[in-house]
Amino acid sequence: MSKFEQFINMMTGHFDNQEQFQKMKEAGEIYPYAEHVNTPCNNKIQDLPADFSGIFIVEESYYQSQGKRHSSPHLFLVTEQDDGIELSSYEIPEGEDKNTFSYETMKNVKYSALKKSEKFTPALYHEKDGVWEGGSVSRFSPVMIFRLWEKFSDTCLEVSESIEVNGKRTFGYDVPIIYKRV
Repeated sequence: MSKFEQFINMMTGHFDNQEQFQKMKEAGEIYPYAEHVNTPCNNKIQDLPADFSGIFIVEESYYQSQGKRHSSPHLFLVTEQDDGIELSSYEIPEGEDKNTFSYETMKNVKYSALKKSEKFTPALYHEKDGVWEGGSVSRFSPVMIFRLWEKFSDTCLEVSESIEVNGKRTFGYDVPIIYKRV
């Protein structure tokens, strides 16, 4: 199995942070219960170039905190580069509901209709001893910065995301969310 295939296998599937959530709750910490579902979706993208070697992924993230649940869906493209594995973000396809987008609801879409996100700086991952680690810093606006750091292994996905507005964190946690395969 190639390193690219190993990376895809580690990052795809259904994950949650139930174990971490319970520990944080018992310690009196306010922390979200989170689910992460990553599904390859090239089968729903029409007219991919014949030599296309990337994998499109629908990422569905669900967060529940203080009785409220919200989703955060994304469409990513994972490609193998000379210096690692790159994760690029794409806009949710035209005609899809940005609030409920999922692999299940995704309609077939032409490759030529997909638009790469101009705000997201592609994340680059490197492998060391079977663990992939990487991330990026994106400037969503002159005053808003999004930071992403992730670590993928056979046992879990560690995800740390934060948003800063005018230098003040408005989203994110001090501790990465630790997702384990369901």
